[in-house]
Amino acid sequence: MPEIVLKDLTKSYGDTKAADGLSLTVKDGEYICILGPTGAGKTTCLRMICGLTKQDSGEITFDGKPMDKVPISERRTTMLSQVYSLFPPMTVYENVMFSPSIKEWPEEESKQLVKSMIKMVHMDQKVQQYPHELSGGQQQRTALARALASDSKVLLLDEPLRALDARLRLELRKELKSMAKEMGLTSIHVTHDQDEALEMADRIAIIRQGRIVQIGTPMEVFQNPATPFVANFVGRSNIFVGKVGTSDETGTEVILPDGTKVRSRHTDLSEGEDAVVAVKIGSTRIEHIPVPTEEVPNPLMPEGYFEAVIERILYEGATITVEMSSSAIELVTCKLPNRKFDDFSVGDRVMVSWAPDKATLFRIPECGIVEELRLD
Repeated sequence: MPEIVLKDLTKSYGDTKAADGLSLTVKDGEYICILGPTGAGKTTCLRMICGLTKQDSGEITFDGKPMDKVPISERRTTMLSQVYSLFPPMTVYENVMFSPSIKEWPEEESKQLVKSMIKMVHMDQKVQQYPHELSGGQQQRTALARALASDSKVLLLDEPLRALDARLRLELRKELKSMAKEMGLTSIHVTHDQDEALEMADRIAIIRQGRIVQIGTPMEVFQNPATPFVANFVGRSNIFVGKVGTSDETGTEVILPDGTKVRSRHTDLSEGEDAVVAVKIGSTRIEHIPVPTEEVPNPLMPEGYFEAVIERILYEGATITVEMSSSAIELVTCKLPNRKFDDFSVGDRVMVSWAPDKATLFRIPECGIVEELRLD
């Protein structure tokens, strides 16, 4: 189970930089997810690790040993790519048995291993079928079983659950990581699905434009994003600009463009400095504005709240998403449990707020906030 270190890797295809000073350490036996948008350099990273692509510069080491001159066949890595490359004349069983057979492992041991891999990916009813008789998802599961049945110490997975239906994808998330741990593999799993990464990873590495912008446990990356991009990419956030106000023991005041004051967690930014504010949509709260009564004809907006009008409500099964417009923030989104579906309607005026520790402040990025949040 090697420790893998990538140091300052670069790789260009013409004017496109697929790796731009990419550095990453994957610990011995770790299951790490590389998460990023399409075109961020995820697949190129895997291909450089296994030797299918040669970096332009930088170093790759396994347990301190440079890999530059080590051929693919000796790296003991298996890469499951988005092209399954199953052998057409072989059945599911024969495809999965391929690696144990050519390595002449003991017959009984090989059979048990292959059967367990096939059962894990729910293909035990298809063992005698050929690739052309399988759906895309079934081919992907067969390729996954074949990868796991090799003698590799490093497992490289490029969107391994991409073609599966939602229910099976959820099942295999748990089983795949458990199997990799039981087999003692160092695993690098590339995905653009944040839920997949959050559930499966020991640590998540966020990649953007060919470099790692943050790495940490799922909780660290979700709750303490390093940049506005990470805040918005890992769990959608309401992103807006304001000025840093005064601070006290409860947090820091943020003054919005229309003069509204809201609260955020503490920051090292100076009072009066422009800042980017990020609040997870699941941490945003809404309440109906109090109705005037004879006793209170003009109810005051509580401190830390601002008014918005509901523009759209999306039912999503277990949750609903409420989209609102406001003079304080042009568009603000809130995610609520589905039991709240009947509590709100389009056109309702509501009060929007969040707990101060759920709002993160960042300096204005040098590239500008629009460029910072771009996904390509």
